[in-house]
Amino acid sequence: MTTPRLSRRDWLRLTSMGFASASLSGWIENLADAAAAHPARKKSCILLWMNGGPSQMDTFDLKPGHKNGGPIKEIATSVSGIKISEHLPQLAKQMNRMAIIRSMSTREADHARGTYLMRTGRAPGGPIQYPSLGSLVSKELDRDVQEKGSTAPLAPDGQEKGGTAPLAPPNAPLPGFVSIAPQRFISTGAFGPGFLGPRYAPLVVGENGGFRPGAREDVARALRVEDLDLPRDITTSRADSRLGLLDDLNTEFLTERSAGPSVSHRTAYQRAVTMMRSTAIKAFDLSEEPARLRDAYGQNLFGQGCLLARRLVEQGVPFVEISLPGWDTHGNNFDAVKNLCGVLDPAFSTLITDLSDKGLLNTTTIVWMGEFGRTPIINGNNGRDHWAVSWSTVLAGGGIKGGQVYGKTSADAMSVTENPVKVQDFLATVGTALGLDITKQNNSNVGRPIRFVDPGAKPIKEVLA
Repeated sequence: MTTPRLSRRDWLRLTSMGFASASLSGWIENLADAAAAHPARKKSCILLWMNGGPSQMDTFDLKPGHKNGGPIKEIATSVSGIKISEHLPQLAKQMNRMAIIRSMSTREADHARGTYLMRTGRAPGGPIQYPSLGSLVSKELDRDVQEKGSTAPLAPDGQEKGGTAPLAPPNAPLPGFVSIAPQRFISTGAFGPGFLGPRYAPLVVGENGGFRPGAREDVARALRVEDLDLPRDITTSRADSRLGLLDDLNTEFLTERSAGPSVSHRTAYQRAVTMMRSTAIKAFDLSEEPARLRDAYGQNLFGQGCLLARRLVEQGVPFVEISLPGWDTHGNNFDAVKNLCGVLDPAFSTLITDLSDKGLLNTTTIVWMGEFGRTPIINGNNGRDHWAVSWSTVLAGGGIKGGQVYGKTSADAMSVTENPVKVQDFLATVGTALGLDITKQNNSNVGRPIRFVDPGAKPIKEVLA
């Protein structure tokens, strides 16, 4: 059997579709899948994701004197009448900037299902592939800018419209969603872009890293973006020539095939190249920060990840999340919480101060949450199990009225007694704090229009600034 010969034109078309893109050694494809950005950014969100389900009883909703309370004591905060865990002394000083929601009430006490619910606003199951909060926020902020004028108009599904003329290259140097140290294996769909597509997928750094008691982490290596450097045998001029050829091929390809996916593919490549060439990529180089500030955040992956989040927000990235695993404390809960708070407290509090010092706090909404809470009842292993009936989250920064507690649980912490908060209401509050129109819709993978949150969701007006 003989191999058919391809004409130069056919080879160019195949190259445009990706069959010959291996010459770029794969570095650009990885970034292209996650690239999503726009130069004009007004607001940002930082999600502090507490992987495993943090104990509300030992952090933000203590019950001293009750048998369910355990040995951890509460301390006063900067706001009269509000008390939190003794293991969060620095955050106690920031209480005037935080709103504690003590009345979260959901029905998903399974890690995978709870993670999906809290990160997408929907229960798992069914044909619709819902996007994570990070993908949705970056999309909505991007669309908000697009509707006010941009170089690439949007089609009804949110993708750029095609055409015979090449689109202007994207100017945003960094992706719109960066995920630091996630553990995506717990619920893969909860960390992805869902029906929004790869343009709104996260750029992931330090995957499966996190706090490990007694272990020294190679933080610099974990937070490094892979595949940004050219192969050793490829000069800059040679790479530029290859990229120029690729752009020419894509232009020729799009003159005959202007479908949305083809245009989006090209746009993703352009954005990846922009990121590689931009000085904004230095945001990932934490060595530029003063040693004293790095120490204040904490010399661990979560602490340095929070510092990186501030640097990314400073560069206009609309959504950054940092994961702190280890909260699944079925055994030895109280020692584990103490250790975890030793990482959380300096990082979270320094992040608030640092954002404020940089003039970014009023435009950056900080969300602290996990997939659920922990049981009020202490089990036989001195631990707490999964609990979704009554637990806590925290909001701070832009759009949030700090210095307050919303909702209340019973004396034994087994139930919500005032102002129960559903997931949809909580996410509607986050979206409203960010200035988003939570009634806007995106077309799903099955053609059904989906809002930011369900129509019945009501933002918690009491915590909104």
